[in-house]
Amino acid sequence: MPWELNEDRPIYAQLIEQIQRQIISGAYQPGERLPSVRDLAAQAAVNPNTMQRALSELERSGLVFTQRTSGRYITQDQALIQAAKQALAQQEAETFLRRMAALGLDRSQSLEILQEITTKEE
Repeated sequence: MPWELNEDRPIYAQLIEQIQRQIISGAYQPGERLPSVRDLAAQAAVNPNTMQRALSELERSGLVFTQRTSGRYITQDQALIQAAKQALAQQEAETFLRRMAALGLDRSQSLEILQEITTKEE
């Protein structure tokens, strides 16, 4: 997955979100070892200290844990991963509804649009 970073928000926060998305989408499997801080920083083209800060925040959330001397790993707690997925999905839905409201559409109109799109895909 390519790293997409922009200047409108702190880089470490964007790194947290992107790694979190990789975890909840299954790109990183539960129990899988993460690449080193330096390798991840090189992939994302960011300072290793910035990547370290992002990974530390992910550790605080429980999605990532460190095993002494052997690196960082993805949690095997499926309930935690599912909760993170649900929270992110809700956040995305709220963002969508805010954007539709900015276009002058109420919730029912926004849901109608979603229903039309999903009906076309079936």
